[in-house]
Amino acid sequence: MIEIIFPDGNTRQFPKGVTGLDIAADISPSLAKAALAIELDGQLRDLSREITQNAHARIITIRDEEGLDLIRHDCAHVLAQAVQELFPGTQVTIGPTIANGFYYDFARDEGFSTDDFDTIEKRMIEIIDRNEPFVREVWNRDEAIALFNGMGEHFKAELIADLPKTEEITLYRQGDWVDLCKGPHLPSTGKIPKAFKLQKLAGAYWRGDSNNQMLHRMYGTAWRNPKELRLHLLQIEEAEKRDHRRLGREMDLFHTQDEAQGSVFWHAKGYHIWLAVENYIRRAVAKDGYGEVKTPQLLDKKFWELSGHWEKFRQAMFVVPDIVPAEDDSDLVVDGNSPLMAIKPMNCPAHVQIFKHGQKSYRDLPVRMAEFGCCHRNEPHGALHGLMRVRQFTQDDAHIFCTDDQIIDETVRFLKLFSTVYGDFGLKDIKYRLATRPEVRAGSDAIWDQAETALASALDEAGLEYDMAPGEGAFYGPKLEFHLTDAIGRTWQCGTYQLDYVLPERLDATYIGADGNKHRPVMLHRAILGSMERFIGILIEHYAGNLPLWLAPTQVVVTPITSDVDEYAQNLANQFGAAGLRVETDLRNEKINYKIREHSVAKIPVIAVVGRREAEEGTIALRFLGKGAKHQVMMSVDEAVKKLSNDALPPDQKAN
Repeated sequence: MIEIIFPDGNTRQFPKGVTGLDIAADISPSLAKAALAIELDGQLRDLSREITQNAHARIITIRDEEGLDLIRHDCAHVLAQAVQELFPGTQVTIGPTIANGFYYDFARDEGFSTDDFDTIEKRMIEIIDRNEPFVREVWNRDEAIALFNGMGEHFKAELIADLPKTEEITLYRQGDWVDLCKGPHLPSTGKIPKAFKLQKLAGAYWRGDSNNQMLHRMYGTAWRNPKELRLHLLQIEEAEKRDHRRLGREMDLFHTQDEAQGSVFWHAKGYHIWLAVENYIRRAVAKDGYGEVKTPQLLDKKFWELSGHWEKFRQAMFVVPDIVPAEDDSDLVVDGNSPLMAIKPMNCPAHVQIFKHGQKSYRDLPVRMAEFGCCHRNEPHGALHGLMRVRQFTQDDAHIFCTDDQIIDETVRFLKLFSTVYGDFGLKDIKYRLATRPEVRAGSDAIWDQAETALASALDEAGLEYDMAPGEGAFYGPKLEFHLTDAIGRTWQCGTYQLDYVLPERLDATYIGADGNKHRPVMLHRAILGSMERFIGILIEHYAGNLPLWLAPTQVVVTPITSDVDEYAQNLANQFGAAGLRVETDLRNEKINYKIREHSVAKIPVIAVVGRREAEEGTIALRFLGKGAKHQVMMSVDEAVKKLSNDALPPDQKAN
C-alpha cells in the first residue's frame, strides 16, 4: 500500500499502482468526472499513470490555472493534428503554451493564410468530438528518431537527437496522430472546451536562429468556456482601440522610425504630456526631500565591471571605444589600448559616485538622490514595441542612501509617495508583492533575513496588503513590486523598490558613523513610474487618449460657428492662453458639427463654441469630450477662464 496526502492534510491509503483517476473516483464520482490531471509532489502527471510511492497529491480540474494551461497545451496538439490532416506534407516542430493561449510552428513551402482559420477550427472541433484518448508512450531514443524520420518529421527527429542522453523520450498519441511531448495531457481530446480561436500568423526561425529555415507560426487562444473566450476577445478589441501607437498617430503625439530603432520622436503635443508628467514628479520628489542630480551618459567600463553589470548585462549595453582625433584632424583613430566607455543602461553606479564625492557622516543620512536619467539598452529589434519597449528611455530614478535603522521609515515614506502619485494619475488599483531571496544571491542569510523583515514591516506599517513572491528578489537584495490594473483589466508592472547591500560594497561607498569608523550605507533603488515612455504609453491606453485636462496636450479648442466671429474667437483663445491653458483656434470655413466631430476624434477635452449670440453677450458654450450637445454649458468668458484654468491644474496644485 502507498499513502496519499491531500492538500487539507487528510491521508488515504491505496494499492501500489493506483492511478490519478482512481484516486479522484475514490473521493467522489463528480471529482473523477471533472479531473483533468493530478499533481504529485508538485509535478503534474497524467491521470492514467500509475503511482508507486507515497506522495502529496492534488486533483487538477478546469477551475485550476494548471487546468487551463493543460487545455491550451492540448489545443496546440489538436491544432497540429488538424493542420496535418488538412494540409498533407506539413511538418510540425514545436507548440508551447503562452500567456492566454498557444502557438504551433509549421514547416510548409506554401505557407498559410488567415482565410484557412475557419477550416482549421472546424477540423479541430471534429477532433475534439472524436474524444480520442491521449496515450503516453516511452520510447527508445534511436527508435523514436527512426520513427519520426520515417514519417518525414525531420524537425522532431532533430529535437530528440539533441535531448540529453539521460532524458526519457515520451510520445503522445491521439488516435492515429503522434507527437513528441513531455506531457502531461488531458485524459482525451473530448475534455477540451470548444472555447478557442485562431488569431494570427507570424514567421519564426527554427530554434530562433536566423540561419535556419523560416517556419509558419500559428497563434491561438483558449479558455475554459465560451463566455471567457468572448470576454477575452472583447478585451483584445478594446485594447486595439486603445493602442497607444494608433492614438499617438491620430493625436500627433510621437512616432518611431527604422533609422532610430527603439528611440522615440516626440512631437510638440506628445512632449506636452511628457513635460506635464515630468514636472509633476519633479515637484513631488522635491517636496519629499530629494535632491535632483544629473549624471553622464558615458561612463568608463571599470564602473560596470565593479558593479557587476559588465558580467551580467554586457550584451544589453552599447559600448564604444574612447576615440581620439588624428593629428591632422581629418579622421578619427581608434586606439586598441583605449579604454572602453559604455552608454549607461541604468543610473545606479553614477549616483554612487556623487555619494562618494566628499565625506559623508551618519548625520547626513538619509541622502535622497533623484534623476530623470536617460538610459540605453540594446533590446532586440523584434522586441521593440512603441513606447512600451524601447532602447532609449528615461527613468524617474532615485536612490536613497541610509542606515539599517532607517530602512523601514524610508520605505514607508516611499510607499505613501507612490500611492499619492498613482492616485493623482487616476491609477488606484494596485497590488503589492514582496519578492524574496533567489537561489543564487549575494550576502549572508542573516542579511537577507534582516532585509526581508524590514520590507515586510514597512508594508505592514503602511497598512498595505501584499503577496509574497518567493525566490524572485534581485541578486543583491529583496524588492517590492507594484502591479497596477488599467481600465480594461490588464496588469502592468511599473515602479520598483529594491534594497541593496551589494553595490555600496562593490563601489566602496562609505559614511562615518557615530563611532568614528567607516560604515557601508544601505542603497535603496526606487522608481515611481519606471520608464517615462512606458508610463505615458500606459496612460494613453488607460484613458483611451481621453487624458485628464491637466495632462491633455491641447486642453481647449475655440471654434466659431461663422467666420464673422473669428476675431471674438481669437480674443477668447488669447485669454485662455494668458491663463496658462494650452489652447488652439479652429477658424476653418467648415460646418460646426464637422469640426466638433474632428476635435472629438483628436481627444480634445474642451471645445469652446462661439457664434453671433455669444459674441454679442460676451459668453461661451463649452462642450466636454464624451458628453453630447445636451450637456453643453453656457457661461461668461470670465467664468469659463476661471473654471478651466482651475480644472487644468495638476492634482498637487489644486486647493484641497
